[in-house]
Amino acid sequence: MATERQYQLVILGASGFTGQFVVEEVARAADSEDFRGPGLRWAVAGRNKKKLEEVLQTASQRLSKPQLKSDVDIILCDVSDPPSLAEMCKKATVVLDCVGPYRFYGEPVVKACVENGAHFVDISGEPQFLEGMYLKYNSQAAEKGVYIVGSSGFDSIPADLGVLFTRNSLKGTLTAVESFLSLKSGPKGTCIHDGTWQSAVHGIADEGNLRKLRKQLAYKPLPVVGKKMKRRGPVFYSNELKEYAIPFLGADASVVRRTQRYLYENLQESPVQYAAYVSVGGLTSVIKLMFAGLFFLLFTKFSCGRKLLIKFPKFFSFGYFSKEGPTQEQMDGASFTMTFFGEGYSQGYNPQDGTPNVKICTQVSGPEVAYVATPIAMVQTGVTILKDSSLLPKSGGVYTPGAAFSKTKLIERLNKAGLHFTVISKPEA
Repeated sequence: MATERQYQLVILGASGFTGQFVVEEVARAADSEDFRGPGLRWAVAGRNKKKLEEVLQTASQRLSKPQLKSDVDIILCDVSDPPSLAEMCKKATVVLDCVGPYRFYGEPVVKACVENGAHFVDISGEPQFLEGMYLKYNSQAAEKGVYIVGSSGFDSIPADLGVLFTRNSLKGTLTAVESFLSLKSGPKGTCIHDGTWQSAVHGIADEGNLRKLRKQLAYKPLPVVGKKMKRRGPVFYSNELKEYAIPFLGADASVVRRTQRYLYENLQESPVQYAAYVSVGGLTSVIKLMFAGLFFLLFTKFSCGRKLLIKFPKFFSFGYFSKEGPTQEQMDGASFTMTFFGEGYSQGYNPQDGTPNVKICTQVSGPEVAYVATPIAMVQTGVTILKDSSLLPKSGGVYTPGAAFSKTKLIERLNKAGLHFTVISKPEA
């Protein structure tokens, strides 16, 4: 693969709702110490030249960087046109793919990257796409020396790297971790663009095919080190957070399991059991959520129901998802914390000899999840591929973030960029 290409980073889908914020984040990263001196060579890519010019114009105004309009090149390509994707990939070292839902538009980009020697980063929270790409392209990517790294946005950088951060912060053997996600909104509430809603609708509807895919992958169960972690119920009161919580239905748990499998099978590292939850507040919130969840599940079962869910996201999500997306004020007022409660065994203590004797609490926190935290995570993932290439796995392949970046400085970069990894408490044995 060519070491020097015309562009170090290319943002595909730069004029989409999420893509516009990734453009701004790349412009900020270009000013970081990683690119002092030679600078960062980057471009935006998509179908519509006018829209891409408008995105650069807006970014130049919002960031007070008039040079963006002239310094950043535009590449015209379309995910339905393989030759145009191939041309883009030949010019790029890393492609940041913002075109979703990935189950419909992701594979042509992965294929073009693998065939043309460009590394690939996405922000998919869709397990079927992520695991399907592993099944189809892992061997080919390994042969080509190409790194395909999925789920590099809010799904699932905080969870996947949060577990690794917790493990690395404990003196001893970490054996089990539970994470609790808390989302906060400002006075104007919160809202997410309907692209994420569409991915959820199609993902829930297609769960049967995900089960078939996992049978093909034929994962072996990971060994349980130490005490087996108890699974919580569908709704429970969290004594740690003093509010009700439910299992987190996103990709985090499956991504973390894949990372732990890779680290165990390839690096002989002790696997960590993991469960992901999200706090939902008081009893009234729980009742509302249960009704909404049942309603959503019922509608996803039928084609006409799915069409209605996708056509009227604002109505069916009680305003949480919309075709317009959030306002700047809503984004400014939103934030998240993901708290990790881990347990394990102190140094020199055999995990098979009894109950865990050390506990640790860590946290990943940051700004609004979808259009501030996600661009930060995606861009720093791309930067890490560029700057820490010697610390990546020895061969290319289709990787989770934790598998690809466990030995790199990605957590350090995320801390500087605004996603904060901290140890809350670490009592000794």
